[in-house]
Amino acid sequence: MDIIEFQQNITVQYCFPDNNMSCKKDIQSGPGNVLVLVFLSCISVCTVILNLLVIISISLFKQLHTPTNLLILSLAAADLLVGMFVMPVNIVQMRDSCWYFGKMSCSVFQAINSVSVSSSLCSLTFITVDRYIAVCDPLLYSTRVTFYKTVLLVILAWSFCLLYVIIFLYFNDLLLPSQISTNCYGECMMVIKKSWMIVDLVIFFLTPCSTILVLYSIIFSVARHQARAVTTVKKGFSKKRGLKISNSSESKAAKKIGVVIFVYLACYIPFYISSLSVESLTSWSIVWTVFGWLVYMNSAINPLTYAMLYPWFRASVKFIVTCRIFESARLNLFPENA
Repeated sequence: MDIIEFQQNITVQYCFPDNNMSCKKDIQSGPGNVLVLVFLSCISVCTVILNLLVIISISLFKQLHTPTNLLILSLAAADLLVGMFVMPVNIVQMRDSCWYFGKMSCSVFQAINSVSVSSSLCSLTFITVDRYIAVCDPLLYSTRVTFYKTVLLVILAWSFCLLYVIIFLYFNDLLLPSQISTNCYGECMMVIKKSWMIVDLVIFFLTPCSTILVLYSIIFSVARHQARAVTTVKKGFSKKRGLKISNSSESKAAKKIGVVIFVYLACYIPFYISSLSVESLTSWSIVWTVFGWLVYMNSAINPLTYAMLYPWFRASVKFIVTCRIFESARLNLFPENA
């Protein structure tokens, strides 16, 4: 019996072997775990690449300096933080459950994590509002939504998210390194009180979710009405000319709006709904790991949903890949046949 216990003690590994208070490593070495870590690493790399392409495209090409694209740029910046910092750190922790960077870095990481995710969600909401104004009030859009107003809105949104995160971390005892309570040395675990989960649910889920669902339903209704009006005019013209036309604009609008809403709800609903079923949510729970990564993966899907569907983005990526970005001043991203 003593020999068995001795052999078990030999296999135990610690995050910091020289520290008596060190946490034990929980190394994920099975084939399934390795496959999961490789998959998540690929998601992180794709998130960085896609959002960098969006940022470079909008920043370099003057033709893309519009209020809508500025909101997409803000969204890409927030998602880039998720892919560049939040995802890799979570992958390292998932590999052996150890935190090697100290308590100060733990507080900074929690702040970056919260600010990037909340800023991404704010940008999604503002993009929805921008599209609502563009579709429902197109004649006054250029006066109501200007570039400088959008810049101010983005600054205020990021400032609000930063202020909210500071208050959030303070009341959950996560703002200062001295406030973080750990069971052992080498642990960075975020414990969220249920009262703050309810506040977070209202501010960063119910409010933006309701806004996005209501506005996109109005956008679809208005777009469908406009499509029918255009189709009626075209049919009258085609009858005179003896031509046949196909009406696909309505179905395209329905597909795009359906994709946007489905992706948003699929990424955020599981995390917030499941968070209400426990007294406190820890960053090492299965719920946090699975549904938290769904929220992170939304940062990889956003550039596909909000940028790559546009011809200008595909054209700019082509110029970037072919190393023609230095000719951006005279390149045309909006050809007549696009």
